[in-house]
Amino acid sequence: MLERIIISGFGGQGVMLMGRLLAYAGMLEGRNVAWMPSYGPEMRGGTANCTVLISEEQIGSPIVSHPETLIAMNQPSLDKFESSVTENGLIILNDSLIKREVKRNNVDIIKIPADEIADKLGNSRTANMVVLGAYVKKTGVVKLETIFKVLEKTLTGPKQKLIDINKEALKRGAELVKE
Repeated sequence: MLERIIISGFGGQGVMLMGRLLAYAGMLEGRNVAWMPSYGPEMRGGTANCTVLISEEQIGSPIVSHPETLIAMNQPSLDKFESSVTENGLIILNDSLIKREVKRNNVDIIKIPADEIADKLGNSRTANMVVLGAYVKKTGVVKLETIFKVLEKTLTGPKQKLIDINKEALKRGAELVKE
């Protein structure tokens, strides 16, 4: 099993956190992982992305040119990475910010109104967790419970008060995915 993921969005949408949580969860579940952020001048407001690999086998390179999954949190991310997703791959969209349809018909598509759900939860910054919950439920690449454990280890100090709302956002995202 080798899962290659690109997570992309505006700087500040939590795409790097999503990637770190996935990599950490994979590690806790005994898999080999790689996480590679792409910062650059787009860090604040532009399109930032990271790649995550989770594998049963050793990982030869952290470079991902053709991911099985694209998580696109904004329109420029879909525009940039849509064509690179493997055939029969998965594209998860933040439907709140992406208004155009995916041009491909050889991939699974999940549309998540992440910003609206996060707003209803009372914290707009949890949109990333809504999408992450949907991804984890759809793929089963890691367990949702492991993501919860990682949140508890990652959100410390003043951020500890955000654990419960992030867990709730993850659950809401998972609930949107059909079995």
